[in-house]
Amino acid sequence: MATPSSFTELPGKGSHTNWIHPLYVGKLTVSGKDSSDAKPYQEKDVQQAIKEVEEKRQQEKQEDE
Repeated sequence: MATPSSFTELPGKGSHTNWIHPLYVGKLTVSGKDSSDAKPYQEKDVQQAIKEVEEKRQQEKQEDE
């Protein structure tokens, strides 16, 4: 089963953007303008979300074998 390889952006309020992925439970919200640096906690949240998706992708791959 092929899954999309990237998160999809959903508009949010003001300078917030929401990101979803079929293998990620919930949504990831990032605040700030596109040209702004992310805050350390936001970077941590993004890294954790990517890690979760990669782990689930590995689980699916093992189940398909």
